[in-house]
Amino acid sequence: MGALVWPSAAVPTEDGDVWRWELPTVHDASRVRMDLRARLAHPSLASRSTEDAREGLLLVFEELSSNALRHGGGSVVALIVALPAGWLIVLTDGAPDSPPQPAVDRDPAYGGMGLPMVAQLSIDYGWCNEPGRKHVWARLPSGQMSAEALPRPRSSSGPAA
Repeated sequence: MGALVWPSAAVPTEDGDVWRWELPTVHDASRVRMDLRARLAHPSLASRSTEDAREGLLLVFEELSSNALRHGGGSVVALIVALPAGWLIVLTDGAPDSPPQPAVDRDPAYGGMGLPMVAQLSIDYGWCNEPGRKHVWARLPSGQMSAEALPRPRSSSGPAA
């Protein structure tokens, strides 16, 4: 079986509400997760997304922030852009020469299953680097169909019955 590859791709440019946190330690990741959960519970966001989608975002945040803190080094920054149809999450760390390496054929008891799970929950994902920094990102859906994806009503051509 071939290795799962985390694709090299630039962070998408998206317009939306931007939430940013610095994560100097693992304890900060827990604090930020609680803040993120509170933001996602706000009625304006809760009405635009499903509970499963919001839980998926929290899980992806937990996995990507944990990886950045354990394997990335340097200052870790989390950025989430709230979009009409979902979210863009970006974790930045100080290890630009260390690409994400999803575990393949590893006993789940040894961990390392986070990136495949992130890939499964995401619409799109990737990583890129710049001098001194690595960006690992994922785009997640809101769980609700957009207005463009809804079927258009048919026009009736006959008399009403």
